[in-house]
Amino acid sequence: MSDSKSKKGILFVISGPSGTGKGTVCEELLKTEELFLSVSATTREKRKGETDGVTYNYLYREEFEALIDAGEMLEYAVYNGNYYGTPKRNVEKMLDAGKNVLLEIEPQGALNIKGQFPEAVLIFILPPSMAELRERLRGRGRENEEQIEERLRAAHWEIEQAPKYSYLVINDALDECVSEVAGIIRGVTEKRGLIHKLLTEQN
Repeated sequence: MSDSKSKKGILFVISGPSGTGKGTVCEELLKTEELFLSVSATTREKRKGETDGVTYNYLYREEFEALIDAGEMLEYAVYNGNYYGTPKRNVEKMLDAGKNVLLEIEPQGALNIKGQFPEAVLIFILPPSMAELRERLRGRGRENEEQIEERLRAAHWEIEQAPKYSYLVINDALDECVSEVAGIIRGVTEKRGLIHKLLTEQN
């Protein structure tokens, strides 16, 4: 392993079904941990309270497809007729600079990233129950019952993917969930730092 490679930042990927609170978990982590959030891109319309470049990078479909054709998307998927994905350039730039990067993406995209970055740390946020997940989706007030049921059907497939992740964390109480994920991030960072130190001493 080269010295430059060992100094690279760590890619942390957090995902889980819609409604598990993964976005809130990421917001809390960014307040306390030394992480740099990679903002995903989407072709869906901006919702009230969202900010371009912060919540998502909002693109026209033609722009998104041009990035796909140019090989500039790390991963992408289609949900409810809209593209969602992770631009490659910014992620690689931050990792090469030794910065730890946080991605919040859907399981399909997370597993695609794992194929390209085997060293990535994947963390899956689980709901305490499907009944609780349904209530959280209803509580958001964003979707009708048909759309909520569609989300729940998707959640079944997504939860089946959970064993492929590095870590599983249940979001029953937000503070406890954030604390557990922060502990995982710190633990991995410390161990990778020790590996770098040992390799540097050996050289």
